[in-house]
Amino acid sequence: MRAVIQRTTEASVTIDEEIKGKIGDGLVVLLGIEDEDGQEDITWLVRKIVNLRIFNDEQGVMNRSVLDIKGEILLISQFTLHANTKKGNRPSYIRAASPDIAIPLYEKFIELLEHSMGKSVATGEFGAMMQIDLINDGPVTILMDTKNKE
Repeated sequence: MRAVIQRTTEASVTIDEEIKGKIGDGLVVLLGIEDEDGQEDITWLVRKIVNLRIFNDEQGVMNRSVLDIKGEILLISQFTLHANTKKGNRPSYIRAASPDIAIPLYEKFIELLEHSMGKSVATGEFGAMMQIDLINDGPVTILMDTKNKE
């Protein structure tokens, strides 16, 4: 699994000109799933996301998590995070999981994320064309890959 995590002061996802999800202070998480991903990837990544200390404390130091600030999360599925651009100019998405594999993992990810947050998370719609509006606060953007746990 790959994730792009962005600290935001506000964000929303629109589908067919209708806002599907909206948050205030918190995180926008773009999530890419590949065939080999499983429960271990979900558990590791959710734990890292909710505990990631990228929000400022009273001294202006990034020392607080989304849990600490009682923030929100907007989760968006994004298969293009597994683009392979090694050869040619057209990205290959062969590593991205097919919907029959990705959707159940995406749903389990949402379930564990909501359990870890203690509240609902906003989401897009798997496979839909979406427009994401956000104010990237900082900007702070973190990349994570469960196959390369740096």
